[in-house]
Amino acid sequence: MPAAPNHIAGLYAVTPDEPDTRVLAAKVGAALAGGAKLVQYRNKTAAAALRAEQAATLQNLCRRHRVPLIINDHLELALEIGADGLHLGGDDGSIAAARTRLGPHKILGASCYNVLDKALRAWREGADYVAFGSFFASEVKPGAVRAPLGLLTEAKRSVPIPVIAIGGITLENAPQLITAGADALGVISAVFAAPDVGAAAKQFSRLFFHKAATR
Repeated sequence: MPAAPNHIAGLYAVTPDEPDTRVLAAKVGAALAGGAKLVQYRNKTAAAALRAEQAATLQNLCRRHRVPLIINDHLELALEIGADGLHLGGDDGSIAAARTRLGPHKILGASCYNVLDKALRAWREGADYVAFGSFFASEVKPGAVRAPLGLLTEAKRSVPIPVIAIGGITLENAPQLITAGADALGVISAVFAAPDVGAAAKQFSRLFFHKAATR
């Protein structure tokens, strides 16, 4: 296992809906070189065959970098390629059932939006981390519910697993999320739509170095 669930921290790079597998792999490779600590394969538009191709390609790439690959939504795909973990949204199935299928050693994450009780329930059912957001306006999910910054602080007091912030995150607003308690930042556009993906990933990663230095 490339990373223990309780050590989830740093830049969590979440992939865009990129139809070209070679382009996607090049971008993810740059994000990994820039310091991404986890990668989530998320593609809401791809057909099943393309998802399988891309997931397998990214799994091999992430293994070379010793970084976990988490599959968004698709439990069967995660099992098929032997991915390092799975992330489930609110309508993507039971956390408890997924934990049973995945076994005890895979990473399992849950979207909890703006509801602390969802995080508590996910933790009790076997989640290794919980994600809250959107904290800011998101181009990827413009209609997403908004979460207050204080939820991160409350979650850190209430849930004994890593807390991840998602939604509309940029280099400018990221520090306040980290200060509020986020262990990791789930970022799509600010990394993968940047002119230099590797440089953007490195800048996000440095935010966590600064946090560690001030402890």
